[in-house]
Amino acid sequence: MKHACWLGAAAVLIAGFLSSGCLGTANAKVSAKTAAETNPDYVAFAEELAQEPGLSKAGVLATLSKAQVQKSILDAIARPAESKEWKDYRPIFLTEKRIADGVAFYAANRELIDRAASEFSVAPEIIVAIIGVETNYGRNYGSYKVLDALVTLAFHYPPRATFFRGELRQLFLLGDSHMAYPIDQLVGSYAGAMGWGQFIPTSVANFARDYDGDGRIDLWNSLPDIVGSVANYFAVHGWQAGQPVAAPVSVAPDARAIAPDGLLPVYPVSQLRDWGYTPDQTLDPDLTATLLKLQGADGPEVWMTFQNFYVISRYNRSPLYSMAVWQLAGAIASGANAGASGQ
Repeated sequence: MKHACWLGAAAVLIAGFLSSGCLGTANAKVSAKTAAETNPDYVAFAEELAQEPGLSKAGVLATLSKAQVQKSILDAIARPAESKEWKDYRPIFLTEKRIADGVAFYAANRELIDRAASEFSVAPEIIVAIIGVETNYGRNYGSYKVLDALVTLAFHYPPRATFFRGELRQLFLLGDSHMAYPIDQLVGSYAGAMGWGQFIPTSVANFARDYDGDGRIDLWNSLPDIVGSVANYFAVHGWQAGQPVAAPVSVAPDARAIAPDGLLPVYPVSQLRDWGYTPDQTLDPDLTATLLKLQGADGPEVWMTFQNFYVISRYNRSPLYSMAVWQLAGAIASGANAGASGQ
C-alpha cells in the first residue's frame, strides 16, 4: 500500500480539531519543537523507539522537533482524487501527453525496465504506468518533508493516527544508513509517500530494492532503484506473468445480481458466464475473477477483473486507481509497439 483515503466523518473530525485551536488559525505551519519536548504522546513515542538499537529518546525528540505540523496536509487527506466517479477520474491519468510521455520514458530506459521486468516476471508497461500515475514519470513526487507529513498525521489526524504512527516509527527504523539521505530531508507526498514510486516507509522496508548495488536505497535519483523497487513490489504481491488484468463484459438482461465484497477474484469465469456476464475475449473458464461496476463517460461499465488487477490494488486500494494504471499501461504498450514496428 502507498496511501489511503478517508472521507465523511474524518473530515468532520479534522474540522473540529482545527477549530479547537490545536494547530492555531493564523499560521498553516506550527513548530513541533515545543510539542516534542512537552507533549506526552511525543515523549511516549520517543521512549518506545528508544528501545530499538541505535535510537535514543533524546535523538528521536530532536528529530521530531524539526517537523512542521501543516494544516495543508490535513486538508489534502480529506479530499482524495479517488472519491470521484470513474468518468471524472479517468481523464486525470489517461491523457495524450501522459501516454506519449510514458512511451518516451519506456523507450529511453528500455534496457533497464525490460531487465527488471524479466527478473521479477512483471509486465514492463505496468512498471512504467505506475511511475506515470504516481509522479508523472518523476516530475512530481511531492513537496512535503516526509517527516512533516508523518508527524502531522501521526499526532494530529485522529482517524488514522495509529496507522501513521506506525509509518513514522518505520521511518526512524529505516535510519540514515538505509536511505540515501537523512530522514529529516526526505521529500514526498502529503501522506508520507516517497520518490518516483511513492513508497511509504513500510513499503520501503519490505519491498524497496538497492537495484544499482551501491548500498543505499535512493527512490529519487537512482532510476535502477526506482524501477527495481516497483517491479519487486508487484512480484511480491503475486503478479502473474502473461495473465489478464481486466476484461469488459456484456450483461444479459436476466443476469444474476452480484455484489462482490472487494476486488479479490473468487468466481470462476465459467460461473460468471453462466450467471449472465460474458467477457469480450476468450478466457480460461477456470480462471477466477470478480465483477467491477464503474460509472463511465458513456454510462455504466461492467468489468471482469482478475488476480493481476487485485495485485495493482495492493499499491492503492481504489479500483479506480487500478483501472487507470491498467489502461495507461495498455496505451503505453500499444504506443511502444507501434514505435518499434515503424522503425
